[in-house]
Amino acid sequence: MKKNNMVAMILAGGRGSRLFDLTKKVAKPAVHFGGKYRIIDFPLSNCANSHISTVGILVQYESILLSSYSAHSEFWGLDSKGGGVYVLSPREKDETGLGWYRGTADAIYQNIDFLDQEDAEYVLILSGDHIYKMNYEKMLQKHIESKAEITIAVQEVTMKEATRMGIMNVDKTDRIVEFEEKPAHPKSNLASMGVYIFTYKTFRKYLKEDAKDHNSAHDFGKNIIPAYIKDGLKLQAYRFKGYWKDVGTIDSLWESNMDLLNEDNKLDLFDPDWKIYSEDTNTTPQCIGNKAKINNALITQGSVINGEVTHSVVFTGAKIGEGAKVIDSVIMNNVVVGQNVVLNRCLVADDVKIPDGMKLGKKNSKEILLVSKAYLAKVGGTHE
Repeated sequence: MKKNNMVAMILAGGRGSRLFDLTKKVAKPAVHFGGKYRIIDFPLSNCANSHISTVGILVQYESILLSSYSAHSEFWGLDSKGGGVYVLSPREKDETGLGWYRGTADAIYQNIDFLDQEDAEYVLILSGDHIYKMNYEKMLQKHIESKAEITIAVQEVTMKEATRMGIMNVDKTDRIVEFEEKPAHPKSNLASMGVYIFTYKTFRKYLKEDAKDHNSAHDFGKNIIPAYIKDGLKLQAYRFKGYWKDVGTIDSLWESNMDLLNEDNKLDLFDPDWKIYSEDTNTTPQCIGNKAKINNALITQGSVINGEVTHSVVFTGAKIGEGAKVIDSVIMNNVVVGQNVVLNRCLVADDVKIPDGMKLGKKNSKEILLVSKAYLAKVGGTHE
């Protein structure tokens, strides 16, 4: 018997097109983050720390690397007897042939047999591309105490941000009375974090009904949640006060990395009581040269620093050449920054080699420059 009888399902099938070259061959949840992690390490570590032993990862686009990585349950301590990480791909349908997951609800519906097999009492639905730390056991406790059929994690945002998010309107007990998807004139600022707990018996019934509806988008926000509200079932909001960010764009991915350098960093990757687990890469120690200058930076193992690094995050195996200046930038795995290169507000993709003397990015730019192999091939020289 599982400790809390809750199975987690991580939706990791998004195309991630707003991350451009970073996700051309890699699923968004497999993108590197914070020096030594991948984005999916966060929901998986949250599950491990919350004593959830069984996790299904629903993959779709560019799933090869993500699937092989996620199969290593031992990275997150999820290889215990009776548990583990299970990679769940779209099924072949007799009547239509091989089909994609048609939406968030359809992705879960296609794996009802997995949930039945696990004898789930509660199902935790997560996104694979969010950076945060959350104790799901506390959320489950709220779900049970409130006798809700769905509990949705919410966070307060600005009213401007609310116009581009799913917004929960609640009563004085935080019971959800209305759901609005990207409202032009939001009635509240409680935004859905894409973290849901469903009581499975009822959830199963609604999934099967939705699957039969040919007019449905098979989506939680558009179809499942409104159906629950229409039928008068109880939905509860769970207010989350900690750090949370959807890293679906280059700017938000850069911002989340930069947040790690803040003195009041709420994510706190160094917290021994809530560790973020990842692959333990077999690499050399970091090397700081005698001409290196480092100020407020996160430098990961295997990196070699011979230039200046200021307010930046340097990932595993990156090399910064002599005379180079890296400022307000994210340098991803195995990047080589040549001599006398100047980088300002850049996010440099894995395995990129920047030739000597190049100047990329602008100090006061409103947008972050993604430096990829394709970008360097396009510019072919200095970009300021």
